[in-house]
Formats: sequence, structure tokens, C-alpha cells
Amino acid sequence: MKKIKINMLSNADSVDGQGVGSAYLEQVSLIRDELKDDFEVVINNSKPADIIHCHTILPKYLIQMKRNKSVNVAYVHFLPDTLDGSINLPKSALSVFKKYITYFYNTADYLIVVNPIFIEDLVSFGIHRDKIRYIPNYVSKDAFYKENDDSIEKTRQDYGINKDAFVVLGVGQVQTRKGVKDFVEVAKQLPEMTFVWAGGFSFGKITDGYEELKEIYNNPPQNVKFIGIIPREKMNHIYNIADVLFMPSYNELFPMAILEAVNSQKPLLLRDLNLYKDILFQKYLSDISNEGFVNKIKELQTNQELYNLYSHYSQEISEYYSKENVKKIWKDFYNSIVKNKKISHK
Repeated sequence: MKKIKINMLSNADSVDGQGVGSAYLEQVSLIRDELKDDFEVVINNSKPADIIHCHTILPKYLIQMKRNKSVNVAYVHFLPDTLDGSINLPKSALSVFKKYITYFYNTADYLIVVNPIFIEDLVSFGIHRDKIRYIPNYVSKDAFYKENDDSIEKTRQDYGINKDAFVVLGVGQVQTRKGVKDFVEVAKQLPEMTFVWAGGFSFGKITDGYEELKEIYNNPPQNVKFIGIIPREKMNHIYNIADVLFMPSYNELFPMAILEAVNSQKPLLLRDLNLYKDILFQKYLSDISNEGFVNKIKELQTNQELYNLYSHYSQEISEYYSKENVKKIWKDFYNSIVKNKKISHK
């Protein structure tokens, strides 16, 4: 049987420290390595393919989709509204960019969302409901896993962290919407603990709140370490030195950091957002205020039974997003859209 050829269009891995890049690498690896008998994967190719799958929204990919006579698929890694709090552009420019995103998404035959809660949001932006499909993110357990004590102790030494310290980890770009300022304010109230933020300014000076955040980044409290953008192949070490993953983001789709951290069985403390409820099955701690975050971190430090429970919950989340489950969803999806295209052209 002839393989289905998929042309993956992306520059998502051109900048370190972006979840979009991590999601792209995992998805391509899954199809290329696990479904190689069914699909041929090419990257940023100009030749015809059975499916064009866009992972990023560059204008040149839009042009390629519009010229394409086969099936077009686009990943939804962010909604137009998630730009607010991420990048600082003039209102007129931001408005034009949001309209471009909507146009890009509508040009595709199918859109992939990583969280079903965002289907209604896309419809509200004028996207046709019948083209939207939900397929969750996936993280390889070969790349992200629980390390042994010796490895953890060595990484802590590398970063000047006491082997007995209780470490609270935040991961993501340094942006207003990621809750970086709240992360630091919580750290100030827990001076006996070590707070580590892995991530940097991927958008540079157009990052929303850049000047204020850069000042915090360069002059953090004594118990806060900003360790910058970490290459993805080294991020497993960072998750393992943590005792808890603390993500105070105000707006997300499905952070890859969560899927990566649960593979090392770290308890999750998240802002109480509706978007997490269906995809994490209430198996995480949450709150809406810095005071609440402080109290829950203290509980995780002092209550071993609670800590073990949420560590186990993270393991359960990890098991749900298994390779076999997500692989089958992608196989069925790609086969069905090519089949439907052929039927529609008869």
C-alpha cells in the first residue's frame, strides 16, 4: 500500500524555550518513528504531498496552503486572544495580526486543537466548527522520565542548589501572561525555599511588560534563580531537581511543561483555570491568589501524605497521555482526511 506523504511546515524549533517547538518535535517524531509504515514525513518541502500540516503561521506557509490541491491541516498553538500579555504591539498592529491568524486558520481544511475547551473560542472568532479536531499533545517517556538521586544531586550542584532544598519550578517564556511576577511574589513569602524559573525572552523587547520583567529577571530575590532558556534535551534534568511544578499562568492552551513534568511525577500547582479541568482530570492543586499558592506550597512541603498523593496523580496523568493512545488518534485522523478528500473529488 502506498504511503501517505505528509509535508510538515514549521519554524517552531528555530527558537529555544517555546512550547510550540516542543510540541512540534514530539508530534513529528511520533509520526515519523511510530507510523513509518503508513506515512512518509518530509519537512518544509516545496513538492506536492497528500497532506500539508502547518505547525506555525508564517505567511509563506499560508501561500503554500492556498496553492495546495491536497489536504491542509493547521495546528492551533494559540488563539488570537492569547497574544494579549505575550507581545507588546500597537493596537492597530495587534488587531491586524489577530485577523491574519483567523484568516490563516480558516484557510486550512482542518484545525487541530490540543484542548477541547478552545473549540468554542475558535468558533467565536469565525472559524468553522466542522473543521476543528481535538488531538492531545504527547511527550516521549524516553526523553522525560524520573531520574535517580545521584543524577538529581549532580544537577542541583551544577546550579548551586542545596541538595536538601525544597525546589519550586516554573517553566515558560518570561511574559506577563505566564504569571512570572506572581511567581516571584510567592517566592518572597517563602524565603526558606528555592524558586527556579526556566525560560527567557523568546520575543525579545516586544515581550509584553519587557522592561519591568527584565528588571526582575536581572535582580531577583535571593531565593529565586532565573536560569534562562534551557535546551530541550537538558530539560528533563531541570524537572527532576524540582519538588513541585508551579505554573501561575493566566492563559494557556496545554503547556508542554506540564506533560514533561508529570513524566517525572512532580506534583502540579496551577492557577485555577477552566482549561485544565478536562485535560488534567482534577489531579492537580490549584488556586487563584498568591496567598493560596503560598499555603499550598507549604502544605506540599510539610504534608508527606499530600505530596505523595499528588505525585501519584501526576503519574496517572502521564499514563493517560500514552504513546499508543495518541498514535492511534493521529493514524485514524490522517487516513480519514485523505480518504474524505478523494471521495469529495469523485
